[in-house]
Amino acid sequence: MTQEGSYYQRDRAWHPPAFTPQYKTSVLRSPQRPLLSLENTLSELTGPVFGHGRLGPLDNDLITNYAHGGEAIGQRLVVHGRVLDENGRGLPGVLVEFWQANAGGRYRHHKEGYRAALDPNFGGCGRYITDPDGGYHFRTIKPGAYPWPNRVNDWRPAHIHFSVFGHAFAQRLVTQMYFEGDPMIWQCPIVATIPDRRAIEQLIAALDRNNTTPMDSLAYKFDIVLRGRRSTFFENRPEGN
Repeated sequence: MTQEGSYYQRDRAWHPPAFTPQYKTSVLRSPQRPLLSLENTLSELTGPVFGHGRLGPLDNDLITNYAHGGEAIGQRLVVHGRVLDENGRGLPGVLVEFWQANAGGRYRHHKEGYRAALDPNFGGCGRYITDPDGGYHFRTIKPGAYPWPNRVNDWRPAHIHFSVFGHAFAQRLVTQMYFEGDPMIWQCPIVATIPDRRAIEQLIAALDRNNTTPMDSLAYKFDIVLRGRRSTFFENRPEGN
C-alpha cells in the first residue's frame, strides 16, 4: 500500500557532523549557522522523475561496459542487495548509480593525481533500477586503496560510491560501501567522522559465499536504507502499516 505521510526526520546522531577537522575539506564546507529542521515540502515528497528506459543492457556490468577489446583487470565481484526504507519495505523502481576506482586504486578523471596505471577496459561507473522487491546487482572488480591529500599519509580503504534516487527528493542518498575484513576502514579519517560504530558497520558489505559465481566472481551483499514515510492516520488507524 502506498503511504502518503511525510518522511522521518534524519537522525543527526547517526549521520556524521558537517564540521570534522580531521577531514580537512569539511572545514570550509561546513555550515556556519545551526541547522534548521523543516517539514517536507510538496516537491520533496513527489520528485524526482527520471527515464527508466534509458538504461542499457551493460549498465550494471562494469567488467565489460567500457571494454575496448578486453575486460577489466582485477578480482571479479558481484555486488548485490536491496534498497529498503526505514520500515523495512523494499523499494522498487529506484535508480542506483555506482562508481569506483580501478583495481590499482585509480579513478578515470583528468584531475587524478595518483600514479597508479589506468585500465583501458575499465570506466568505473554503472547504474541499475531496483526490481519489484527492491533488489539490485552489478558485476565489477574490487577497487584498490589509494592515497589522498588530507594529512601526510592518509589512504582511503577500498570502497564503492553509491548514488540512490528513491521515490522522492527526501529519499536522496549518496553513500559508500566498504569490504568486510579490511583493516584500513578503521584508519580512514572520513569513516572516523561517523559518530556511531553501528552506522559504520552498516556501510561494510558482507562476503556472501552463497551467491558467488563458480570459477568467476566472489559476491558481497550490501543493503541500503533510505528514509521511510511516517504513517498517515485515518479514523485513528495508521494506514499502510
